[in-house]
Amino acid sequence: MTDSALPQLIQQMCQPEFYPHAVVEPIRLMQTHVSYVLLTGDYAYKVKKPVNFGFLDYSTLEQRHHFCQEELRLNQRGAGPLYLEVVAIAQTGDTYHLGGDNPVEYAVKMVQFPQDTLLSALHQRGELTPALMEALAAAVADFHLQAETNDHIRSFGTVEQIRQAFDENYAQTEGYIGGPQTQAQFDETKAYTDAFFASQGDLFEQRIAENWIRACHGDLHLNNLCLWQGQLYLFDCIEFNEPFRYVDVMYDVGFVVMDLLSKNCADLATVFLNHYVERTGDWEGVQLLPLYISRQAYVRAKVTSFLLGDPSVDEATKRAATVTAAGYYRLAWSVCQPQRGSLYLMAGLSGSGKSTTARQLAPQLNAIHLRSDAVRKHLAGWPLDQRGDDSLYTPAMSAKTYDRLLALGITLAQAGYSVILDAKYDRQLFRQEAIDRTQQAGLSLQILHCTAPTEVLEARVRDRAGDIADATVTILQRQSMEPFTPAEQALVHSIDTTQAVPPQIAAILGA
Repeated sequence: MTDSALPQLIQQMCQPEFYPHAVVEPIRLMQTHVSYVLLTGDYAYKVKKPVNFGFLDYSTLEQRHHFCQEELRLNQRGAGPLYLEVVAIAQTGDTYHLGGDNPVEYAVKMVQFPQDTLLSALHQRGELTPALMEALAAAVADFHLQAETNDHIRSFGTVEQIRQAFDENYAQTEGYIGGPQTQAQFDETKAYTDAFFASQGDLFEQRIAENWIRACHGDLHLNNLCLWQGQLYLFDCIEFNEPFRYVDVMYDVGFVVMDLLSKNCADLATVFLNHYVERTGDWEGVQLLPLYISRQAYVRAKVTSFLLGDPSVDEATKRAATVTAAGYYRLAWSVCQPQRGSLYLMAGLSGSGKSTTARQLAPQLNAIHLRSDAVRKHLAGWPLDQRGDDSLYTPAMSAKTYDRLLALGITLAQAGYSVILDAKYDRQLFRQEAIDRTQQAGLSLQILHCTAPTEVLEARVRDRAGDIADATVTILQRQSMEPFTPAEQALVHSIDTTQAVPPQIAAILGA
C-alpha cells in the first residue's frame, strides 16, 4: 500500500510534527488486517481499523473506543508497564492532532520496546534457553492463577461452545484440500477432534468445575511475548471477542507449545510445559493439550491459506504461503496421531540425582515430569517454594502423595504420554503398587535407580538451593532403600550420577 493510499489520519501520524514529543525518524508503520501501529521511538500508537469480520467488530467509533479501553485494561495483567493510556484524536479542518474535544478516533499509547526482544526474535538468534522457558512458564502460570473466572466465563467451557471454532475452521478450509492440505490429513484431524468432543464430555465438565476456564490471554504465541530489561511481558491479548479469551488455560499453553513445535523446539516445549504444570498443579489439563495444539496450528494454517485467494498477493508470496500453511496443517494432524504411553519410575535417596536425571530425560522423550515434592505440596495446599512442615511428611501424607503421583502417571500415559514419576520409591510397597497398576493398565514401566556415594548425597542435599525439595542432611541420614525384589530387578536400570548422565540415559533408551 502506498502512502497516498493510507487514510489521511495515518499519513499524518507518520509525520514527526503530529506528536507533542520527540520522535525517532523515520516513523515506522506496521499493519495487521485490523490495526495500524506507529513506532515513534519512545512510544507506539495503535489505531484500530474500521472493519467488521463478524468475530471482530471495530466498525464504529464507539466500538473502537470501547475496545481501545478494553485493550488497555486487559493488557495491564500481563504487560502493565507497556500500556500507558487511551488517547483521543481530534480534527481541526484537514488536520488531526492528539487530544482535544469531539474525538474522531482513538489510539492506545504504549511504551515502545525493541522488536529484537520478542521471543520470536530470540528464537531466530538461537537465544531461547531452558532457563528462559522455565521463567516463561512461571510467568504464564502466575498470569493464569490470578486470572478472573465466574459463572459467565465458565459458560464458555462447554463442548458446544468450544467446538464451534473447530467446526468453523474445518468448513473454511475445505477449499484448500489438494493444495497445502491433504484429504487424509483433513479427514483424520477432523475425526480426532470429533471423537474427542464426543468421548471426553466428563473431562470438559471437570475443567469447568475445577475453575480452569478463565479470562486468559487468547493469543499467546512467541510474537506476543517479549523479554525486555530483564522482564517477561505477555502483551497484545485478545480484547475483541469473549469466546477467544474465556477459554481453558490449556488453550493458552497450547499456543506456546504449538509455536515451539512449529520451530522444531520440542525440547523447549517440554521444559515449558513441565514447569508450567508443576507451578499450577494442573497435570490433568495435559490431557487436553493435543486438542489445543492442533487447534492453534490449524488456525495458523487457515489464516496463511487465505493469502492464496487474495488477488493482491504476488505469486512468490503465495508459493511461500503454501509451504508455510502445509507445515501448520501437518503439525495440526501429527499431534492427533495415536501415541503409546509409558512410565519411567525414578528411585533413589535424597540427593541421588533423580530430579536432575529426570530433567535431562524428559526433553528426550517429550515426557511429563511428575515430581513428588510438587504433588505433595499441591495436595496440601502448601506454597511450592516454602519449606514444608512435619504435617507434609507423615506416613499418611506420603501414602496419599504416592497414590496421587501414580494415578496421574497412569492417566497421562493412557493419554499417550511418556511419564516420569520422580520420587524416592525407597519402599518396596510403593514400587510394587506402581508395577501392579501399570501392568493392569497395559502400560510399560522402567525403574531408573539413581546412585551416588553417601558423602556425595550429603553434599548435594547440603548445597541444594532454589528448589522445592525439603530434604535436609538429617532427613537423608534416616533414609534407606529397601532392596529390589527379583521381579523388580528385571525392570531396574542403575544410573551412577557421579558419572556423565546423558550417555547412561542414551544407553537405557537404546536398549
